[in-house]
Amino acid sequence: MADSVQGFSTGRRLIELAEAVRADPELPRTELALLLARHGERPADLTEETFTEEAAAELRAAARRMGTVLTEADEDRAAEALNALFAQYAAPPRLTRHDGHPWHLHVDRGESSGWGGWFLASGALELSRLLTEYGRIAWGACAAEGCGRFFLGTGPGSARRHCSRACATRARVAAHRRRKRAEGAAGAERR
Repeated sequence: MADSVQGFSTGRRLIELAEAVRADPELPRTELALLLARHGERPADLTEETFTEEAAAELRAAARRMGTVLTEADEDRAAEALNALFAQYAAPPRLTRHDGHPWHLHVDRGESSGWGGWFLASGALELSRLLTEYGRIAWGACAAEGCGRFFLGTGPGSARRHCSRACATRARVAAHRRRKRAEGAAGAERR
């Protein structure tokens, strides 16, 4: 899967869906459908008849399961989790071109896998691509206290720990203040 194919990004879809379900575990079917539409799913595949309440529940459960992979910081455990998803949900990927998108890898959701299986297989494919391309975990949950938002860390430089510069700055300032308080307390004890 190309990370960005004319506006299509499997990684961004994965993060946005997992984050939306993390923030609202009972995210309504209509909100899930809108999110999927923003990421290139066909409107005909998102009607109440084709994307049912049961399918939405299955997708929410899959997003929660993928959230556990997104919080994994150890490369070996992440690879094991991704391999487990492949073993359970993935059919061989194929190259496809549709709806104005250029050729890209695609994981179909078969009749037996449903929306949840499709999301887990396509998400595992994308995270595996990132792990092999960057040689490290290129995703995570923000380490800033009180945040925890999921993010992709695919930019240059070392691995990210925060979802945004604002959270990174807030965490650095909080750590600096804690060190200063500890130094002050240690100095007071020596007196």
